[in-house]
Amino acid sequence: MKIRKAIAKDVDKIVLLALKLWPNHEFKELKSEFIDLLKNNKASLFLAELDNTPIGFAQCQLRFDYVEGTCSSPVGYLEGIFVEENFRNKHISKKLLTKCEQWAKEKGCVEFASDCEIQNKISIKVHKHLGFEETNRIVCFRKKLD
Repeated sequence: MKIRKAIAKDVDKIVLLALKLWPNHEFKELKSEFIDLLKNNKASLFLAELDNTPIGFAQCQLRFDYVEGTCSSPVGYLEGIFVEENFRNKHISKKLLTKCEQWAKEKGCVEFASDCEIQNKISIKVHKHLGFEETNRIVCFRKKLD
């Protein structure tokens, strides 16, 4: 199993994985976003492969605005991480996260953060297993204005 920084020719592979993580998105939309991310030195994508078959990915970025529970800037931020179900519980997500953390350190970060939906118990468990500590829980509201 190999984990490496993604390049332009990997985008379609990553989009297919990302659609399993974010099924409400469209292929074309994610492809455009990932192409832009690969050109952005404040973001990175990492791809996990086994025998040249994609089995997972991680997306990380630098955040310069306030990140809940942190006190520095920029903060490395895990925007998304996914490992194919047949390859879970093999420390692949930890290895992907380590690549993201190394990248963030190279960019001058001293903190790394992430988030997930409050009802996503699997993601919460994975984050805690990966060494994240919970810093806050919020409920967001909206109201239409007349």
